[in-house]
Amino acid sequence: MTIGTLRPEEVAKYLKDHPEFFEQYAELLSGIHVPHPYGGHAIPLAERQVLGLRERSRALEGKLRELVQFGEENDTISDRVHRISLALLAAPDLAGVLQALDTGLREDFAVPEVALRLWPGQSDAKRPELEPVSEEARVFADSLAGPYFADRPMFESAEWFGVGGEVLRSFAYVALRAGRPLGVLAMASPEPDRFTAEMGTLYVARLGELAGTALRRHLPD
Repeated sequence: MTIGTLRPEEVAKYLKDHPEFFEQYAELLSGIHVPHPYGGHAIPLAERQVLGLRERSRALEGKLRELVQFGEENDTISDRVHRISLALLAAPDLAGVLQALDTGLREDFAVPEVALRLWPGQSDAKRPELEPVSEEARVFADSLAGPYFADRPMFESAEWFGVGGEVLRSFAYVALRAGRPLGVLAMASPEPDRFTAEMGTLYVARLGELAGTALRRHLPD
């Protein structure tokens, strides 16, 4: 086989299989020049290897910064969930649970609009959370296996919020359960990207579980 018939992959395989080649011909390493990755001029092979190592180092540093940032963000969210959990545990009655949940979501998580409905509703209820809802809204909420995000209010839920539903652009719905369906937690924002399907659902789902468990203690069977 002549040099002219060697394929690049055959050369690469030979060098990989025979690392002692560069020990026997060490002078080749200092004499080989390759194109600069960011320019047209040639540079020594050793310098090109150093540039490659620097690029990998920068990439790893970037990933490390992202991991640190994600970790700090998760710690912050965990602290907020913990505060809400303590407030829910300390609430002495239904009104206290509802207040703790509303305050925690608005102040710790900066949720602009929070609404909640529990069933079975009571026509003479003094609290809006206990007012009846349509059968469609109840079936929708009971069917949720996880947080649901939308760019429009589901059924009559636009009427649940303190502002006009027409100014709200993104919505999140979480079913409240504790052995049985209890109701639904609804959150909304005028920002279209505040609640989207791309956002993480872990903490939103846990908030629903915490709220459902806390509410169950103060609701009739």
